[in-house]
Amino acid sequence: MSQADDIQEALPQQSFNGASALVTTYMNDEVVKMAPSTSLRAAAQMISDASVGCVLVGDGSTLEGVVSERDIVRAVATGLDLDTTTLAAVESTRLVWATPESTIADVADEMMQDYVRHVLVGHNGQAVGIVSMRDVIAAYTT
Repeated sequence: MSQADDIQEALPQQSFNGASALVTTYMNDEVVKMAPSTSLRAAAQMISDASVGCVLVGDGSTLEGVVSERDIVRAVATGLDLDTTTLAAVESTRLVWATPESTIADVADEMMQDYVRHVLVGHNGQAVGIVSMRDVIAAYTT
């Protein structure tokens, strides 16, 4: 056995085991929804407090968009006032969905095709969870 073989044997083995796993295995089921009139500062505080990467935007059962950490950073970079700018002003209204029966591979493909970092999981416009790019990476590396 060579020295390289000894080193390889000593390393923890990583395996790709998530492609066929259901998205529900890796999704975050803490869905935070805020009104479109919510200020960016309040949304940023909620994102921080809840340890999530985005908030859903809508009233009641209506879902109209998503605001992510990146959207808030972009607003700060362009000089928007965090106290007077609302979620409605910066939300992404193009929502990408997966069903609870979707696999991680399905969601990874959607993310690449639609160039998004968050995919909503649900049925009939009702979100039961969110899958982030970080969740997909975890599926491929754990």
